[in-house]
Amino acid sequence: MNLDTFEKLQLNEVKELVKINCVSSLGKSLIDKLEPSASYSVIKRKLSENKEARKVLENSNHVPLEGLFNIYPVIDKVEKGMILEVTEIISCEDFLRGCRKIKGFMLDKEFYSPTLSSYALNITECESIEEEIKFSIKNNKISSEASKELKKIRRNIEICEGRIKERLNKFLTSSTNKKYIQEFIISKRDDRFVVPIKSSFKNEVDGTILYTSSKGSTVFIEPASISKYSLELITLKSEEAIEEYKILSYLTELIYDKITEIKLNMEIVSEYDMVFAKAKFSQNNKCITPKINNHGYTKIIKGKHPLLKVNVIPLDFEIGDKYRSLIITGPNAGGKTVTLKTVGILTLMTQCGLDIPAKENTEIAIFEKVFVDIGDNQSIENALSTFSSHIKNIANIMKEANKNTLVLFDEIGSGTDPNDGASLAIALLEEFYQTGCITIASTHYEEIKHFANKHPHFENAGMMFDKETLEPLYKLIIGRSEDSNALFISRKMGIKEKVLQKAKSYMDNKNYDFTLINKNKIMQKTVEEEKISLTTFPDFEIGDKVELLDFEDFGIVYKSMDKFNNVEVLYKDEFININARRLKLQLKAKDLYPEGYDLDSLFVSFEKRKLDRDIERGSKKALKKIQKEIRNSR
Repeated sequence: MNLDTFEKLQLNEVKELVKINCVSSLGKSLIDKLEPSASYSVIKRKLSENKEARKVLENSNHVPLEGLFNIYPVIDKVEKGMILEVTEIISCEDFLRGCRKIKGFMLDKEFYSPTLSSYALNITECESIEEEIKFSIKNNKISSEASKELKKIRRNIEICEGRIKERLNKFLTSSTNKKYIQEFIISKRDDRFVVPIKSSFKNEVDGTILYTSSKGSTVFIEPASISKYSLELITLKSEEAIEEYKILSYLTELIYDKITEIKLNMEIVSEYDMVFAKAKFSQNNKCITPKINNHGYTKIIKGKHPLLKVNVIPLDFEIGDKYRSLIITGPNAGGKTVTLKTVGILTLMTQCGLDIPAKENTEIAIFEKVFVDIGDNQSIENALSTFSSHIKNIANIMKEANKNTLVLFDEIGSGTDPNDGASLAIALLEEFYQTGCITIASTHYEEIKHFANKHPHFENAGMMFDKETLEPLYKLIIGRSEDSNALFISRKMGIKEKVLQKAKSYMDNKNYDFTLINKNKIMQKTVEEEKISLTTFPDFEIGDKVELLDFEDFGIVYKSMDKFNNVEVLYKDEFININARRLKLQLKAKDLYPEGYDLDSLFVSFEKRKLDRDIERGSKKALKKIQKEIRNSR
């Protein structure tokens, strides 16, 4: 199928939700590779496995999938003839033990999971290899009991190290050496025994310097008295490494002898990990196993998009029986796109063998191909407009589509002239219908809705919205054909009924009203305007207290009314122009202030008035202040 379809319908994000239920990277790897199948029998088998896995989970507290790590890198080394490390052999033992446990567990569940249980019959138990590894490796290292030779070598190593420590202790306790010693301990450097000696006495001690401290104050010397035993220890360590290599080689050979069986075990337990992850996803998301068919019929009962968790309105949906194309209308952000995506993702999930979040008796059609045209496909590189990119996508879909195809269109025909877009959309929908596709399209165009009303194999559906609050309800009603939401909302907002009726008639037949307006009506309006222009206003003068009607507050007139009937008013330390119609005289200036009062002082701050008086008196401080302001303004 088309990778763009997976991306637009967010299939990979759903797969991530399934993956988190896997125990190992084996199962996760299989889910990463999971893609929709078009085979009815394959999908039927996968869905049947889901049912059985859910029954196992319901009847068991725990499925023993521990230890089933991904050992493909280890197996790859074995096939290349490489000898495994201790940790790698331990991982093989853990895996084989895990296989044995899951086999016993699944065979015990044959009654209610016959298919899944039968897979366990193909798991090969390698208990003898497990026992050999367990005997040979203890505490993450090769055991001395793994071979008689290794036991003998390690015993000799212990004796040799004991002799070395005995001589070093004598060296440390010797009064002769006391002044040379930096610290009275036995240390190891590069697997050789040494003692810390003061750097200044390094030439006084008979031995080999193996290491010097970072500050140079201490040297680590292997005394000559233990050199013979050190060489013996090196030889024994070499013999030990050779014997350990032989044991690891033997254990690797045991694994290699069963390499084919182990690889088959890995495939089976990978499937188990994936199947139980799918079952856990199903339980966690209240999913069901849908019915399936290969004749295009889909019926979703209370379906939900798996990525939407909060306040999701369940979807009831049907297509493929009485009609093969569905046209969805509704308000913006009303759920049309979510409806398309929900139908699309539930279809893909089913074809991937996943249970879906819906109610029982939901039935999903199996398609060979699923295509979507959702969202803004605008391409900067190709300099395509939104409309052009949509059309390019639809053209590609048209080349690939056949009778076993589901096609989802979001706002088909949008992005261009509405008349052209609607006509083109109808022609496209007809073509996909004639190809045999199942088609679901959302639109704002009334023409497409009217076309669907008349076509016997098309059906309309609408996204509901609250007629009181005008909020979307995100609920799909199939078969609903009603007035435009735009007309309903306009009526709710108080638009005249005759205007709405005329709009409705234009939607239906395009017979526009070209009646000319009566000239007398225009002239009458002009007379009214003249009356307004002759309106008289109070004689606003400087200093008058006026009410600003728009502000419900008071101001002081600064400049009298101009020829446009505007008055400049001081309001909250700002001068603003207000039309005289929006002012109401409260008190005249002559009634507010004594005769001879300096009205200009009303519009100047106390600081400004004080500065002016100081300048008149010849204040040097005031003059300096003025000079400073002039300099700062430059």
